[in-house]
Amino acid sequence: MLIHSFLTYIRCELNLSVHTVSSYQHDIEQWREFATGGKIDEFNPTDVTVNDLRVWLAHLAAQGMSPRSIRRKVQSLRAFYRYLNQYHGLKDNPAAELPLARVGKDLPVYIRESETTAMLDEEWDKEDFISTRDHLIMLMFYSTGMRCSELETLTDVNVDVDRGELKVLGKRNKERIIPFGKEMSETIKIYRALRDDLVGCAPERFFTRPTGDPMYRKLIYNIVHRELSDSGAHASRRSPHVLRHSFATDMLNNGANLNAVQQILGHQSLATTQVYTHITYRELKLNYQHAHPRALKKGG
Repeated sequence: MLIHSFLTYIRCELNLSVHTVSSYQHDIEQWREFATGGKIDEFNPTDVTVNDLRVWLAHLAAQGMSPRSIRRKVQSLRAFYRYLNQYHGLKDNPAAELPLARVGKDLPVYIRESETTAMLDEEWDKEDFISTRDHLIMLMFYSTGMRCSELETLTDVNVDVDRGELKVLGKRNKERIIPFGKEMSETIKIYRALRDDLVGCAPERFFTRPTGDPMYRKLIYNIVHRELSDSGAHASRRSPHVLRHSFATDMLNNGANLNAVQQILGHQSLATTQVYTHITYRELKLNYQHAHPRALKKGG
């Protein structure tokens, strides 16, 4: 099937992340469902015009889908039909004429340093596997800025407490080294002792369930959501990626070099990291407005 070969291509040839491949798959299969009226076996992607695609996008917009989501679906369609054009003899790319919706760039959502400090300073049951594991997950997200997929696939052999560093597999299968401090080293030692005693040996994946089976994305998300809910974080600030944003923001607020933060986060472009400088400026402006005597004066 053409969809399957396309997904294999972007995963194996382009080295796109598992998350990106999954998103493209969802978009293309959703388009197939609409184009065939549910009769997916009749799907012929080569017998499509730009107007057919426009009808689908208009349908999504009428259902209330956000411009950001529609923009991603256009990108998925473009990639799919570009692949058919290059490798399966499709003469024209009907998706090439689809415009990309203009989407404003929102500043990343993050948690204030005082809130993360209070959350991570709370005592946890150091003799309980689940309690220790979940605390370490929160600490690792905030201490390293790693992505959820990177934490999920982190292997035990790539966590070195003696050197205070770990190796993760990021986007496009690029490895990078992330340093960490003594607090996390000590917590890792406690976690490993509990895990290995429970499981019986050191497993391949660093984070596991009590059965020894590896963690999965939804479970990690649920743990972070619960822990941040308990800390009083706003509902929009309860995801692993928010902890990644918080890591970058606090690093820059405390004097870290922008290039160093870029390397730790694994950003391909410095421009991606620079968005966090806008957050730190906003914090600076807010502090000024609350503290400077002339700013406090009416009309100041």
